[in-house]
Amino acid sequence: MEGILTLIVVSLLAAFCVRWAAARLRLTMPARAAVIIVFVIVVLALYGQHLRN
Repeated sequence: MEGILTLIVVSLLAAFCVRWAAARLRLTMPARAAVIIVFVIVVLALYGQHLRN
């Protein structure tokens, strides 16, 4: 349960950082949900690779 909460907090932080950087660089801002979904998929894929080894 603790890991899931950590993943949620970090994904929200990642979404904020990506949107902030896009705004500063005057790029199109991706949707917050899209950033969170991609971040969670990447983290879960890396965790799966970690469990494999």
